[in-house]
Amino acid sequence: MEVVYEDNHIIIVNKRPGEIVQGDKTGDEPLVETVRNYIKEKYSKPGNVFCGVVHRLDRPVWGLVVFAKTSKALSRLNEMFRDGKVKKTYRAIVRNKPEQPEARLVHFIKSIERNNKSYAYTMPKDGAKEAALSYRLIGSSDRYHLLEINLETGRKHQIRVQLSSIGCPIRGDLKYGDKRSNPDGSISLQAFRDRKSVG
Repeated sequence: MEVVYEDNHIIIVNKRPGEIVQGDKTGDEPLVETVRNYIKEKYSKPGNVFCGVVHRLDRPVWGLVVFAKTSKALSRLNEMFRDGKVKKTYRAIVRNKPEQPEARLVHFIKSIERNNKSYAYTMPKDGAKEAALSYRLIGSSDRYHLLEINLETGRKHQIRVQLSSIGCPIRGDLKYGDKRSNPDGSISLQAFRDRKSVG
């Protein structure tokens, strides 16, 4: 486990593709348990150790995940994320070059639990929630293009489904339209930066 930052209140780790943040039906050890054990051993803490999940990343995604080390920190971080005071920046590799080098995308996203998939619509729809992000093209090769994405909302699979809806599925993301999987089962989406909003 790679710890990127730690203080008395929070710990930020670099999640690897394939790791789950919280427990699910697979029974695999979630990252929150790994972090809890790390805190317990590092500080020789007896009994149960507090470790609060502030936000999650999809299993095939990699990048920064913030955990709270105290209940007070969890409450404050939840409030900051809910009120949009934390800005989340991602980077994604896509196979198709977007028509516009930078744009703001607004869709209405509906998630279906049955197939664990989200759907994006251009108009309001029953059960769908508004989702917004902005992206800019920051690099290209012969075959792939690198986008930087700033999330304004946090809907399930939001970046994946919104980029797919403009014809730019993320590399390796078979669920949302890419042609081939990545060898390690990941998708080329990274949670690159979390920062406090200014103003």
